[in-house]
Amino acid sequence: MSDGILVLTALDSELDVERAPKGFRVVFTGVGKINTTIATLAAIVAEKPKLIVNYGTAGKLNSALHGLVEISDVIQRDMNAEPLAPRGTTPYSPELDRLTSGRDGFICGTGDSFVTSADPWLVANKVDVVDMELFAIAQVALRHDIPWRAFKFITDDANDAAHEHWTANVANGQDLFWDAMKGVRA
Repeated sequence: MSDGILVLTALDSELDVERAPKGFRVVFTGVGKINTTIATLAAIVAEKPKLIVNYGTAGKLNSALHGLVEISDVIQRDMNAEPLAPRGTTPYSPELDRLTSGRDGFICGTGDSFVTSADPWLVANKVDVVDMELFAIAQVALRHDIPWRAFKFITDDANDAAHEHWTANVANGQDLFWDAMKGVRA
């Protein structure tokens, strides 16, 4: 397929590829920013999409959130090059500090760790949800001038029970996601 919608998600347990509508291609990236970057680049070369959509699970920091949420902005919660630059800032590349989809939504903090406790920096930066892939996807999309959107299904409260709740809820957002994709065009 060429010139369609590329859906990127980390794991096959999050999304049933058989449910993808015509014009949508689902690619599993694996967990974390490195795996996601590699898979996103390969998928862009192979698929030549007009739109990239990230679907994934997320822990919430904003207690008002539940179900499926759309993400407007993403930051790297684990970029910490102090003292060269403040946490969350990529040294010598300030254009990469905060990436935006151009849509209304919530703020996601991406990092290569599973969040299980409060982090004052995340609160201070108004991060609503945390994941492990979106920043990589958004950065590759930006570099290739491809618009992106992201939808996160809230599986847990990013606390000490997060791993149990994530495991129990990882597959529960599929219906909401596929419903949200009705009417989405590249």
